[in-house]
Amino acid sequence: MTTTYNCTSEDQRALGLEHAQRAINEKKCVVFPTDTVYGIAADAFSPQAVTMLLVSKGRSRTMPPPVLIPRINALDGLATDISADARKLAEAFWPGGLTLILHAQPSLDWDLGETRGTVALRMPADEVAQELLTLTGPLAVSSANRTGHAPAQTAAEAREQLAESVEVYLEGGFRPVEGTEAVPSTIVDATGPLLRVVRNGAVSLDQLREHVPGVLGLGEIPMAEEPAEEVPAAEDSTTETPAVENSATTAVDDSPRN
Repeated sequence: MTTTYNCTSEDQRALGLEHAQRAINEKKCVVFPTDTVYGIAADAFSPQAVTMLLVSKGRSRTMPPPVLIPRINALDGLATDISADARKLAEAFWPGGLTLILHAQPSLDWDLGETRGTVALRMPADEVAQELLTLTGPLAVSSANRTGHAPAQTAAEAREQLAESVEVYLEGGFRPVEGTEAVPSTIVDATGPLLRVVRNGAVSLDQLREHVPGVLGLGEIPMAEEPAEEVPAAEDSTTETPAVENSATTAVDDSPRN
């Protein structure tokens, strides 16, 4: 049975978080507020739960959901080959509106979809989200809307689209603020030798470059370096950082979302 809890009430919030934790343990979906928009969440380590999330949204495995984490020290448990620059951005902008695409820990028993060995991670700056994540651990989360529709800025809006496919709706009021446009998180691909923005959002390129000057903006390519000595064209050693070729980036094609 689908239930909505008013998380602006302390008693309702406690009951809602308890029910949401139970629903996650039972491989069901919940909707909750984040600092960007409302998200639909499922147990990241349950293929059954992730499949239910994707079906609820009307989405295929080619658009795997990102994973939200409760604290920055969860980063090393979920990702590997994390560069010093990626850590700088996480330390500077988490919790907040930055998503990092990283190489997933190969030992983890999860199936988020066709990720090609990557995972998109974020730590949200929202009290209700943080409380839920602390209770449940990492959650697979996508914007709480049917694919192709506007992202929900309240739990009520999410329920209009997702209905009975969600067990628990945690209503926390408008996200980000009533009357303002939803702004998605900025997504940075950190799987290659250079960090590159693959979606503009809450954290600007200028802000990113304050901490990592070499971050490439959306669509930018690294400047070619002149070779140390002249070599035949067929043996030119100057290479261009390849375009992102993992489906973790396609998980964020929905309009503004987490």
